[in-house]
Amino acid sequence: MGVTPWRINSPKARLLCHFGALLAVTMWGASFVSTKVLTNHGLGPVEIYIYRFVMAYVLVLCVCHKKLMANSWRDELLFAVCGLCGGSIYFIAENNAVNYTRVSDVSMITTLSPLLTTLLIGALYKAERPGKWTYIGSLIAFMGVGCIVFKDGMSQFTGADGPDTLSATIGDFLALGAAFSWAIYSVVLRKLNVTYSAWFVTRKTFFYGLLTAIPFWVISPEPVSPLSALLEPEVLGNLLFLGLLCSMGAYIVWSGVMSVLGAITTNNYLYIQPIITMIIAAVLFANDPITLMGCFGAFLIIGGLWLGDYMGRRSQLSH
Repeated sequence: MGVTPWRINSPKARLLCHFGALLAVTMWGASFVSTKVLTNHGLGPVEIYIYRFVMAYVLVLCVCHKKLMANSWRDELLFAVCGLCGGSIYFIAENNAVNYTRVSDVSMITTLSPLLTTLLIGALYKAERPGKWTYIGSLIAFMGVGCIVFKDGMSQFTGADGPDTLSATIGDFLALGAAFSWAIYSVVLRKLNVTYSAWFVTRKTFFYGLLTAIPFWVISPEPVSPLSALLEPEVLGNLLFLGLLCSMGAYIVWSGVMSVLGAITTNNYLYIQPIITMIIAAVLFANDPITLMGCFGAFLIIGGLWLGDYMGRRSQLSH
């Protein structure tokens, strides 16, 4: 497999890649709503993950099936790490964290992954240590995420029916584990993107993600939904959306985009995910309106992304 054509590092290609990253996080932002619909129909978090990624893997395999193994056992191991960190651990930890603590807490903690990616790359590759503007832009964007999470004020955290301290701590650690997991996936992915195409990387990630999810499903107490429940129009429609667009489509786009924009700039787009979720929730749920604080948070996120990328490229050109 040759390298992906996304690698053409022209201004037009970079603009297209920025649009691709925005498209991917838009689908992932909407996936929270789809997942909520499925859980309301009785599907468990591990079950949802396996159904959506089995569907996505079969479709990717139909397109990319000529080359089955990586070029070396070392690369094969790296693909296994991608499947574990960018697949099973990330999604299962994130979905289960909601059962222990508030969704707003999970949202805030998991969006630490871009900052964790930046720090991890800086620690592992001193020659590629990010400049100050990347850190400044990431910090501004992260402050925007905080504005969105706390857009209703602190009253949302003081309800009597909230989780106890032990449960909240377990949920926070699960969410933090998901954020670390995605950061590791991003660092490993940037190495594989140099040699393999986006289709091949995505297929291998899905395969190992499903393989490593099987033990979670075996030990999980959640029941398996009957076929009749899966064929309900609302359930089937949301599973198709998660499998075809959020899994197959978004992962292929994400892998290709990262090969041009790099892990740090690409992962900063994850800060836009809460904006998408906020807008969709405001449209579908009357008790979750768009607030002034939420709009200010959106402004900080977009501004931080632009500032980090623009000033970072200017600093590189000046040197």
